[in-house]
Amino acid sequence: MASVRYFLHIGYHGGAYGGWQKHPGVLNVQGVLEQALTKILKTPVAIVGCGRTDSQVHAAQFFFHMDVDKPWTFDLLFRLNKVLPDDIAVFDIIAMEGLPHARFDAVLRTYDYFIHTRKDPFLGSFSSFYPVANLHFDKIKSAIALLPKYTDYKAFCKSPDRNEHTICNVYSATLFADEQSGKIRFNISANRFLGKMVRTIVGRLLKIGTGELTVDEFEYYLDHPDEPQVITPAHPQGLYLTKVTFPYLDIPPATTFIAMLQNNMNTEWKAI
Repeated sequence: MASVRYFLHIGYHGGAYGGWQKHPGVLNVQGVLEQALTKILKTPVAIVGCGRTDSQVHAAQFFFHMDVDKPWTFDLLFRLNKVLPDDIAVFDIIAMEGLPHARFDAVLRTYDYFIHTRKDPFLGSFSSFYPVANLHFDKIKSAIALLPKYTDYKAFCKSPDRNEHTICNVYSATLFADEQSGKIRFNISANRFLGKMVRTIVGRLLKIGTGELTVDEFEYYLDHPDEPQVITPAHPQGLYLTKVTFPYLDIPPATTFIAMLQNNMNTEWKAI
């Protein structure tokens, strides 16, 4: 009997993990899921994720695929969620036709990065705290407008040599702010992202906002990808992978928490 490929739709809070990808001696999301699946299905299970997330970075929506030779006869969704820790949840298990690939077939990925500029004891694990004031939002907006005009993001990657190439097609990038509550949200969509790319962009946008970096200097990084750059990524806890889209699979994130962050009734987001 031929194996069947399944896509699993999940979400996780990455605070306790060294990222999605398996690394020896480091607690990671992929390893926890493989261990749980192997235990429940009583056979070694290897999974392939739709991408990688850095240490302490979250995913409101994430997909991975696995191949199963023998169908299970119980509620796998229930058992998985019972075995998995509270910071990892499985939302859907979807049987696929053929051999679609969770990583290579994804055509669009969207990230949100949340910042709070006023100290809040309840946001520390979900948003990045930067005690900055009087940001130059007009200059940040000018820098963000440059992102879709360039494709080589080597200068925004911590370890570019780990990639076959550093070309990324950025389709949209928007900054939202609620100056009254001191909250900022950066949203960006692209076909792919490099390691620490979003956090590096945010780090430089904050420097533009505080006057430490000019828009021209920001564009210089985009225009000269091969020149050595100083990479200072923004804090990891404010970053969420919020949407992954395939040509054959486009479903909304299942968790309501990210929607609460994006559309909090106490936060009046305004596009900058």
